Formats: sequence, C-alpha cells, structure tokens
Amino acid sequence: MPQYPNRQFLDFEKPIKELYEQIDDTKKLAEKNTKIDYSATIEQLEESIIEKRKEITASLTAWQRVQLSRHPDRPYTMKYIQNMTTNFVELHGDRNVKDDKAMVGGFADLNGQTVMLIGQQKGSNTKMRQLRNFGMANPEGYRKALRLMRLAEKFNKPVICLIDTPGAFPGLEAEERGQGEAIARNIYEMIRLKVPIIIVIIGEGASGGALGIGVGDKTLMMENTWYTVISPESCSSILWRSWDKKETAAEQLKLTPTDMKGFGLVDEIVHEPDGGAHWDYAGAAEILKTYIIRALEEVKHKEPLQRVNERIEKYGQMGFWEDIPATSSQTV
Repeated sequence: MPQYPNRQFLDFEKPIKELYEQIDDTKKLAEKNTKIDYSATIEQLEESIIEKRKEITASLTAWQRVQLSRHPDRPYTMKYIQNMTTNFVELHGDRNVKDDKAMVGGFADLNGQTVMLIGQQKGSNTKMRQLRNFGMANPEGYRKALRLMRLAEKFNKPVICLIDTPGAFPGLEAEERGQGEAIARNIYEMIRLKVPIIIVIIGEGASGGALGIGVGDKTLMMENTWYTVISPESCSSILWRSWDKKETAAEQLKLTPTDMKGFGLVDEIVHEPDGGAHWDYAGAAEILKTYIIRALEEVKHKEPLQRVNERIEKYGQMGFWEDIPATSSQTV
C-alpha cells in the first residue's frame, strides 16, 4: 500500500494531507532537537488523521463518491484477489480472437473452497493503464469471462465477479467484433448459469460494461462506488452540452450504494476502512471477503433450478412503473 508522500490526495482530502505535512515537520524538528521528545505530538497527529478520515467520508456527496471510486490509489481487482484468496491461477484468452488484458479471471482458493474469480482490471501506472485499456473490455474480454463461467459450471464451482469499469470499450473495432452481442450473450447466459454467482461493485460500475459480468444471485456494492447507466460527465455533456454539470448529474442519477439498495438493485452495501479502501488494502479485502463468504453461504445450498428461477424472478421485478388508466378520449 502506497504511503505518504507518494500518496495522491483528492481535493476534499487536503485536510488529511496537511496533517501528514505537520507530522513531517514535527519529525524534522525531532531530528534537530534530539533532547525533546515529540512522540506524543506525532501520535496525536496520527490519531487526528484517523478522525479526519472518518469525518470526511461521513458526509460525502454523490460526486465525491464517484471521485473516490476512481482514486488512483484505490485497490483494483487483482489486489483484492491477492489479499482475499490463495493459489490463484489466471486463465487467458477467449479461444477466438485474443486475451483481453482488461478482463482477468481464474480459479482461486477462498476460505477453503475453490471459486472462479472474474473482474475488470485497471492499470496502476500509464504503461499498465494502456495495457489494460483503462479497464474497458473489448468483446473478447466478455467472451473470455463467459468461457470461464462455463468452465466453473462444468466443475460446479461458484463464480465471483468484481466490477470496476468506466464502460465497455466504445471503439469501432469493438463494435465490428460484436460488443453489444457479447454483453447481451453474457447477460442471457449468466441468468441461466447453474452455479452460484456473487457480484461485487468494487469501483466504477458503468453501463453495459458492468452488466456484462453483472448478473448474479447476490449483488454487493462497496460504499465508495457507483453503479448506473452512464457516467456523470457523459450525462452532463448530453443534457447540458458541457461537463460542468457533472456534480448535478451525479446527484440526479442516484448512483450511490444507498440509492441502489433503495431501488432494490443491490442486496448489500460493503463497508470500507475509514477514509476509503485506498487507505487499507488488506483491511478492505478482509471486509469484502467476509461479505462474499456470507453471500455464498446463503445461495450455495440451493438446487440449481431453484437458483436460476430466483435469479429470473429477481431481475424481472427490477424497475418502477405506473399504469395510467385510459381516458374516454383515448378509447376506441
């Protein structure tokens, strides 16, 4: 986990940065004045950092949660896999076009049971972001994910999908290779998959890019993430012809975990360490692991047909609508 001063701070995290700077200044004083004990002062500042992290995350706006979900220090799929599981064996390729580096997956040991883990992976630096295509999968990425799901079904192993993407890749080549069909096929096949499927939004959950691996028995959402049909920036550019209204768009889209649970689109909100998952990778992974294990226990003993039928019913009931009675002028 990166430590200050290499850590990056968002605008609303600046009070935390200032406390770190005070610690640095105090340590420099301690080096110059060895006769004075500054340990109590440093300890007090460290406690203030913890309190400030709690204070900041207690009253975040929707846009600030979007920013936290994209925090450059936030753990990505592979980091959760490393911290939650053992014996991870990554599997590659869709057996058709190529191996999409934006989508990763493979078997691993989770708390003594073998599971198939699949998720979008972003890069931690410029070179890796380009390699991973910023977590935006091409059709072959979704076809690789489906291949791994079918492999898990063959060996009767649960599937866990970790979602973190700004969307499916919108390039011309992706459309030519059937981006829409690949996502639609995954949704169709995931509904019918006979093994348990646990979905977790660990970062950004945008549009069809998220839905391509987003159908399951239980859907969990970490508290500093978002999940909706379009990013706030894109929504703002469509409605107001400018990105300047992104904060308003974030509020209106109702994309936070609390909103999503209220709508019945997610089942549980996963708590994060104080200040967000980017402050404690191991702690965030341990918390998430507990939620995933609990969710698996709730669904893994059901019969496959019952599991599929409940999945169909669950997704069939999503959404809100109102029937308006026809007036006499509308009747023929």
